[in-house]
Amino acid sequence: MLRPMLVILVCLLATLSASQPQSSANEQSVPGKKLKIVHIANVDPTSGAQMYQSYCASCHGTQGKGNGPAVEFLKTPPPDLTRLSLINGGEYPEARVLARLRRSPHSGSEASLTMPDWDRLFRSLHSGQSQVNLREYNLTTYIQSLQE
Repeated sequence: MLRPMLVILVCLLATLSASQPQSSANEQSVPGKKLKIVHIANVDPTSGAQMYQSYCASCHGTQGKGNGPAVEFLKTPPPDLTRLSLINGGEYPEARVLARLRRSPHSGSEASLTMPDWDRLFRSLHSGQSQVNLREYNLTTYIQSLQE
């Protein structure tokens, strides 16, 4: 079974502007720069930190500030994940973060194309939903630890 292709450390092609020229089937270009497409890595589902660095840091940045190296390839800049509690009255919006991970980027407006369909991608790594749920929960918990 082919695993879904992802943009460097999992920024999907869908997040790229349709008008940007393609240099090959496995790369996207911004003038003077290229973004290589790679397979999703099967990192430890019990480590939110490892998953974050593998799956999220290319867009959201290593510290969660929304300043990852793939930002210039995105139509919409990713949010600063360290401020989720702050902008939600001091309470971490765990249910909303989980829902965002589970929402398909192909089910609605073009704005929803700014983030991969993590539920589908995680299912490509595991045959059981319990492992997918474990990944989503641990990733959400790690993002909570980034709150300022």
